[in-house]
Amino acid sequence: MNEGPRPWRQTLDSLSVPNFRLFTASNAVAMTGTWMQRIAQDWLVLQLTGSVAAVGVTVTMQFAPMLAFGLFGGVIVDRYSKRMLLMLTQSAAALLSAVLAVLTLTNTVQVWQVWAIAFLVGLVTVIDNPTRQVFVNEIVGPRYLRNAITVNSTVFQLGALIGPAISGVLIVAVGSGWSFGINAAACLLTVLALTRLDASALYRTPTAPRQKGQLVEGLRYVVSKPTILWPIVMLAFLSVFSLNMPVLLAAYADHVYKVGAGGYGLFNTLIAVGAVAGALASTRRANIRLRTVIVSGGVWALIQASSGLMPTEITFGAALIVTGVANQFFFTAGNPLVQMSSNVRVRGRVMSVWVLVLLGGQAIGGPLMGWIVESFGPDTGMLVSGLVPALAAVVIALILAHRNELHLTVRLRRRGRPGEHWGGSTLSP
Repeated sequence: MNEGPRPWRQTLDSLSVPNFRLFTASNAVAMTGTWMQRIAQDWLVLQLTGSVAAVGVTVTMQFAPMLAFGLFGGVIVDRYSKRMLLMLTQSAAALLSAVLAVLTLTNTVQVWQVWAIAFLVGLVTVIDNPTRQVFVNEIVGPRYLRNAITVNSTVFQLGALIGPAISGVLIVAVGSGWSFGINAAACLLTVLALTRLDASALYRTPTAPRQKGQLVEGLRYVVSKPTILWPIVMLAFLSVFSLNMPVLLAAYADHVYKVGAGGYGLFNTLIAVGAVAGALASTRRANIRLRTVIVSGGVWALIQASSGLMPTEITFGAALIVTGVANQFFFTAGNPLVQMSSNVRVRGRVMSVWVLVLLGGQAIGGPLMGWIVESFGPDTGMLVSGLVPALAAVVIALILAHRNELHLTVRLRRRGRPGEHWGGSTLSP
């Protein structure tokens, strides 16, 4: 029997954990800085080259390392202290952002340098992203994990809401360089926050000993569990086609509506407005079903495709807001389902597969969508970005219905204390 929606008063109950409040506050600043850098970086490349395809190459350079090395990142996450890894990765990200800021502010930056730094940031992400996903487990424990993942997603989207707006203003007023400098400072703030966490209150997870076959073990585990495998398959189509919005929105801002960097930032902000609303609404879910993940992905894709049919800038902006809402209904179902369906012993490797598909798919899709936009126009690109994943959702749903797997549901087991090991979740019809 299914539980009803969670009360609104429990929307942010994971923030009752002091360590998570500190981590979330620093994460909000860090995500704002990350989005500031991403918007400034993409627009800088467009200014230097005049090519939307070059923006797609930038996306590829940043996400290709995850495609090549992402699975090894998961092995590292399972072997070492999550807090230590995050401190190292955030320090490296701060250094790279600072270098890009200096190059840009001194007017010596060249496009190959932007690509090189984007590639190095991608290497950092190979470890940083799955570590960040799994570390939330250690901060809040199993009782608040579902809510904490949703809060994290909301914080990410708040950064996507604030960051592009600030970056757009800075680009118009003083250029891209200051956005990179602010992101460097935000990364250092994250390192400081990590040093201030109460280590005794963490829910420590066992580290995996070094041994052969760990990578293959993780992959076999992913393939063996429908609640992990099928959300990742759905994510693969969405990441290649639907998640390359920077390429599409750069084309709409520069070629269709001719609104410049400020308009580009505004378009990204509109998606984030919808995403914040979607993430907050998702906190009321009591159960997470496999069918919710697949249907949410298909609906998101269809709504995004409809953006390419909008006749005016106002209706286009409205479609972007709804796209953001649908985007979060997918991620706030898929990410928790994958995490809570996995045993803690292999969770780092499982989440590295999730992140590999999420970011590696964008590395493939960036130049692909750039080519489609330049060859057939932004409207066609937007249609393709939605229709292909929507078709994939229909096919996946038919396969799962045939196998009678579409009804799987995940619920949390409330157990565990700080310092104890704890496991995954239960599945029920």
